[in-house]
Amino acid sequence: MPAVRGFLTRWLFEISPGVFIGGPSARVRAALWEEVQRYAGMGRALLAYDTDNEQGFAFETHDHKWHPIDHEGVTVIHRPSDRVAPRPSSRQGWSKAAKRRRFGSR
Repeated sequence: MPAVRGFLTRWLFEISPGVFIGGPSARVRAALWEEVQRYAGMGRALLAYDTDNEQGFAFETHDHKWHPIDHEGVTVIHRPSDRVAPRPSSRQGWSKAAKRRRFGSR
């Protein structure tokens, strides 16, 4: 995201490559976020900012599989599971032999 780096350094401090901090007003923050989304393209971006809620901050994401959700009034980042669900067996239930052993022959 080198195209937007110079623009961001006018308003924020770069504390690590690609990590910016600062305290701009809500209007400036919204304009910065629009620029980041426009220049990010297929890249990912996360915006965390302070706000007047129970947590004291909020999140916004761009092109990321993790996304913020509201869980009982608390904003959390939802991370989808990467695990693959096991396929159900085509042979479900008890075999005839197992039924005979378990329940007796009828």
